[in-house]
Amino acid sequence: MESFVENIFEEMKETLNKFTAKNKNLLIAIAQEIADCFMEEGKLLIFGNGGSAADAQHIAAEFINRFKIERPSLPAIALTTDTSVLTSISNDYDFNQVFLKQVMALADERDIVWGISTSGNSENVINALRFAATNDIKTIGFTGKDGGKMNGLCDLLLVVDSDNTARIQEMHIAAAHIICELVDEIMFGRFSDMLEDE
Repeated sequence: MESFVENIFEEMKETLNKFTAKNKNLLIAIAQEIADCFMEEGKLLIFGNGGSAADAQHIAAEFINRFKIERPSLPAIALTTDTSVLTSISNDYDFNQVFLKQVMALADERDIVWGISTSGNSENVINALRFAATNDIKTIGFTGKDGGKMNGLCDLLLVVDSDNTARIQEMHIAAAHIICELVDEIMFGRFSDMLEDE
């Protein structure tokens, strides 16, 4: 059983090493886009299914509350939490519209729509991202495998090079934590001159 656990750790390390080599600049670009959004009085709208729904709520909480430093609350909304909205849309229309209708109601051109799907093919995520993309609203995507339908749909797309859903989810939350820390530092810390220079 110890070797089983060791194999999981080795797989995690391999995934992390590949992820780190490919995505450092992308993480910086995502953080800068989010910081710019907040500075322009925009907000984040984040969503996904299952574990990705939990990630959306986790990320929103880090921005609304705080991450590592004391700073003002930052506007981020997880579109996965209102059971009345989710069930009414699913019941009256279709589950594939649960995020689309919320994005239609809440998003404007100052905002960022952030979809999370480990496969890149979740229709309810794709529908919301497609609406944002066609209405000049910036989009961020977190996915895995080959990117699926999210390829070409997001302004900034982070793809974890793995077919293992657990490894993809682990990299997603690690990436989100890095982004949260970068945003804090860009807006309120050691990199705040990046905003002043623009």
